Amino acid sequence: MNPPIGTYDRPGNKKQSRSVTYATNGMAATSDLRATQAALKILQAGGSAVDAAIAANAVLGVVEPMSCGIGGDLFSICWSPKDRKLTGLNASGRSPRTISIAKLKDLDPEMEYIPTFGPLAWSVPGCVSGWHDLHQRYGKLPWKDIFQPAIRLADEGFPVAPVIAGYWKAAESRLKETPEATNTFLVNGKAPQAGDIFRNPNLAATYRRIAEFGSKDFYEGKIAKEIVRYSDTQDNSFLRSEDLKIHRNEWVEPVGTNYRGYDVWELPPNGQGIAALQILNLIEPHDVKSMGWGSPEWSHLFIESKKLAFADRAKFYADMNMADVPLEPLISKEYAAERAKLFDPDKALVGVPAGDPKLVNGDTIYLCVVDKDRNCCSLIQSNYWGFGSARVAGNLGFAIQNRGSLFSLDPEHLNCLEPKKRPFHTIIPAMVTQDDKPIFVFGVMGGDMQPQGHAQVLVNWIDFGMNIQMAGDAARIRHDGSAKPTGVPEEENGGTALLESGIPEATVKALQAKGHTTSTGGSFGGYQGILIDWERGILQGATEARKDGAALGY
Repeated sequence: MNPPIGTYDRPGNKKQSRSVTYATNGMAATSDLRATQAALKILQAGGSAVDAAIAANAVLGVVEPMSCGIGGDLFSICWSPKDRKLTGLNASGRSPRTISIAKLKDLDPEMEYIPTFGPLAWSVPGCVSGWHDLHQRYGKLPWKDIFQPAIRLADEGFPVAPVIAGYWKAAESRLKETPEATNTFLVNGKAPQAGDIFRNPNLAATYRRIAEFGSKDFYEGKIAKEIVRYSDTQDNSFLRSEDLKIHRNEWVEPVGTNYRGYDVWELPPNGQGIAALQILNLIEPHDVKSMGWGSPEWSHLFIESKKLAFADRAKFYADMNMADVPLEPLISKEYAAERAKLFDPDKALVGVPAGDPKLVNGDTIYLCVVDKDRNCCSLIQSNYWGFGSARVAGNLGFAIQNRGSLFSLDPEHLNCLEPKKRPFHTIIPAMVTQDDKPIFVFGVMGGDMQPQGHAQVLVNWIDFGMNIQMAGDAARIRHDGSAKPTGVPEEENGGTALLESGIPEATVKALQAKGHTTSTGGSFGGYQGILIDWERGILQGATEARKDGAALGY
C-alpha cells in the first residue's frame, strides 16, 4: 500500500496556507527558518539526519529560547536504513536525589502542587546528553561542526520572529523576577519585539564549551559547576552536582498501533504518546471518511475518544522504571473496544476524570529531518512552560526547565514525586511506517494538544485524503478536560471543546446540542511533517502555518 499523496482541498474550508515542499535528497522542517536553514546546510555538507536535527535544535535554543534549550529535555524516534529498525531515545531528566513529598510538606504543609516556577520545579536537563547519545549512534560530521550555526546566531544576533515575539512578551513579567533572567533575555527591561535584533553572548560561550568539550562539560565540567553554584544561591533548591553527574538517558523501544494499514509509532511513558494510539484505536472502528471532515459526527467522535484516552493518561502515565504502567493493555484493540462501550453518538460524556490544568500549557519545539540515505529523525525538545522555571543559571544564557512541577504530591499516584524519578512528560515525537519502512515523520507541539494533534493530522491525511500540508492546516479541535464550566459539579463536568476558526458553525451548534460546552481561542499546537514517497524517490515537507516555521529540501 502506497502512502496517500493527498490532492484534495479541505472540505468547506479555505485553501492550504502554502504549497507542499518537494525535494529528492534531503528535507528538514522546523518552527523557524533559521533552524531549517542550519539543518539544510548540515545535510548538504554530508551530515546525517541526526547531525542536522541537533544543529537545528541548537539554533532553536537561540531564536526560540522560551520554548526549548539546553535547560530542557528531549525525546526522539530515529530510523536508519542500515539497521532497518526504529529506535527511541528518552532524554528526560530525573528529580533530585534529596527531594521528597515529605520535605516539600515541611516547607509548606498546605502545598497541593509543586510551584510552576522556581527551583522546586527543576529536574535534571536531559537535552545535551540526548544530543550526545544521538550523535554517537547516528552522527557523521564532527561534533564541534554541528554547533557553529547556533554559535554565530547567538554571537551576532538575529531579528526576532513575529510569533516568538508574542511568546517573549507573555513571559516578560516572570523574567523580571531575577537579575539573571533579566540580563539574559530582556533588553532594557523589556522583551524584544518582532524584528528587533537579539543577542545572547552567554549562550554562545556555553555552546562553545559544549562543542569543544562535549556533553560531559554540562554534567561534570565548568557548565555543571555554574549550574550548581546558582542552585546553591536559591532558596529551597534540591539540585546538586551529583544529580547532574549521575544523569543517564534511556534507549527505548517505540510502541505502536496499526491504523487502517499504517503502523503509528510513539514512545512509551513517561511521555503521553500512547494517548494518540489510544485515540486512534477508539476511532478506527468508525467510518470516519463517510462522516466527513468537520462534521458533527466526526467532531463528537474525536472529542469523546480523547476524553476516554486522557482519563487513562491522568491515572496511569508515569516513569515506567518506577511505576507499574499497564502499557500493552492500554494500547490494545481489545481495551479500546471495551472503553468504546461508554461512547454515545448522541450525548457528550460527563464525569470523565478531569485533566490537570497545568498540562494545557507547554512551549515546545518539534522538528523532523530526512537525509539522502533516508535516515529519519523525529525530535521534540522543550522547557515545558515559556522559559521553563523562569530561572537562568548564572551567566550560562539558558533557562532551566520546570518539568518537575508535573509530579503529583499524592503518594498513591503513579506519577508521585520521588527521588531520582522522571516526571510525566507532554512532549512526544512520532513516526508512521509501512512494510517496515518509514513513510511519515511528524509531530505536533503544544502541551496536551500534542496527542490530539497527532490523531487529527493522521485522520486528515489517511481518512480525508488531505496532503500533508492541508492535514496540518485544517482547523483543529482541542478538548480541555480541566476547563470546567462555572457552577458545574465535577461529576457532570464534560470539559470544554475549543474549536478553531474554520470548524463549521453548524457543527458547533450540533455539538452543543449533544451536551458539549464549546469555546473558541486557545493554542492549537505546531506541526511539522515529512512524507517519504519511496516509489517516486521524493520527499514532501510541510510546516505549521500557526508558527514561524519552514520546510526546506534540496
